[in-house]
Amino acid sequence: MEEGFTSFDNLMFTIGPIFMVIIFIIVIGGIIYSIIKGMAQWNHNNSQPQLSVQAKVVTKRTAVRGGGETAASTEYYVTFEYASGDRSEFKVAGQEFGQLVEGDTGELHFQGTRYQGFTRNREIVSNQS
Repeated sequence: MEEGFTSFDNLMFTIGPIFMVIIFIIVIGGIIYSIIKGMAQWNHNNSQPQLSVQAKVVTKRTAVRGGGETAASTEYYVTFEYASGDRSEFKVAGQEFGQLVEGDTGELHFQGTRYQGFTRNREIVSNQS
């Protein structure tokens, strides 16, 4: 054995590279899994019919990711309720999120889990004295 090296040092030189390869495989595996999952969802949405149904905006929420030492990003979600009582939540753009108000009723347009728009019912309010 060389002077200054212990059996612990030899063990670290043996296990260290194996540990790094395992971590690398886990990271690459996670990336590949995310890509495959995204492609499967995209393909599933494309195979679904485009639907337009009467719905009501029941709730809105945001999810902030990042921040601190990284840039923060905000994702916007809106939950719609159908006449049957069933609900669906869709990810929407920030501008669309700002224009929708809880309680709005109208026609929801979607394909699978992909939000395509919401056409609000126009109600005419008359001033009766």
